[in-house]
Amino acid sequence: MNIVLGITGGIAAYKAPDLVRRLRERGGDVQIVMTTSAEEFVTGTALQAVSGRPIRSNLWDKEAEAAMSHIELARWADVVLIAPATAEVMARIVSGGAPDLLTTICLATEAPIAVAPAMNHVMWNNPATQANRRVLEERGVHILGPGVGSQACGETGAGRMIEPDAIATAVFDLGTSKGEGLLAGKKVVITAGPTREPIDPVRYISNRSSGKMGYAMARAAIAQEADVVLISGPVNLPEPAGVEVHSVLSAQDMYEATHDAIEDADIFISAAAVADYRPADVKAQKIKKNDESMSIELVRCPDILASVAALDTGPFTVGFAAETEKVDDYARSKLEKKKLDMIIANRVGDDCGFDTDDNSVNVFWTDGERRFPTARKSELARNLIELVAQRFYAARGTDTQPRLTVVSNIE
Repeated sequence: MNIVLGITGGIAAYKAPDLVRRLRERGGDVQIVMTTSAEEFVTGTALQAVSGRPIRSNLWDKEAEAAMSHIELARWADVVLIAPATAEVMARIVSGGAPDLLTTICLATEAPIAVAPAMNHVMWNNPATQANRRVLEERGVHILGPGVGSQACGETGAGRMIEPDAIATAVFDLGTSKGEGLLAGKKVVITAGPTREPIDPVRYISNRSSGKMGYAMARAAIAQEADVVLISGPVNLPEPAGVEVHSVLSAQDMYEATHDAIEDADIFISAAAVADYRPADVKAQKIKKNDESMSIELVRCPDILASVAALDTGPFTVGFAAETEKVDDYARSKLEKKKLDMIIANRVGDDCGFDTDDNSVNVFWTDGERRFPTARKSELARNLIELVAQRFYAARGTDTQPRLTVVSNIE
């Protein structure tokens, strides 16, 4: 992927070398374009060393502009990323101003544009900045973040740039080429991330999950031209562009949100790691540490997989099995027990599956199987969506667009 990385004059520019490294690790070719203000925070020498390319910063570079280099870069880019993006550069893009090389490229490119805002929380919440954000979103610019937390000024709130790894993941998903329209005109409901089952106001039971696989599935469905609703447990990921996102906490919340959305859905992808059990009695106040031991009675959470698979409409159902041992055996057992059409299994543990951008899976159906070696979750998601469609056609004996249900508890 060819990435033009615009760096503007915010303190978060100090993270730019790490961001470049993560983009290049994923196979990106990064051309950095700096504003004059950015040069006050990070040196061109350091950025050239990590990017392997000369830094561009001057629209009036006679040697470069003799060949209309700003147009060349605008055409070369698969994605234009601005990180950090200050309030000033967001305003310039909204107004259509092009006083420097970076904003000129933004006007001249047809590639997706993504911005990762970074500014003081009061500046981010200012009505002018929020109005600019809305305009950018309406124009198809992808807003990555911002995050919430402590800021360089010593204050706390929304406005800090999200971490380089999250930006890199989102950028590579944005650069995904469109599919063949396998899901054009279809509504796809996806669940992702963990659920939290409260013990008291400060404690909860949860499953380990980053939500990365579910979010990758949402982006893969968007790439196949689906209308996507994402029901997400608590994760630290930027919302996929073009997706309607509903945030939930508990398994019961996710169950209800799923069934509210699924009535007119063509596809259901439950990529969430839903808790199997919840405390029977949730305490209204924080439990004090008084005794040497304590017991908590647990009761079953609703089984979203089983409830969807049992719907009278009889959708094509695909389950996911995240296992630490006997992965194939447990997956095949789940395939039969829950009467699924397919199941996708992966091994998880401290050394794989969790909190990573890579994964490997084995896919089983009644009379066949397919194994996918380790690859980026975004690539796996694209392949899985295509495979599910293929198996649907084979099972239903139709050449029309599929009606699917993809059900998962993969990380």
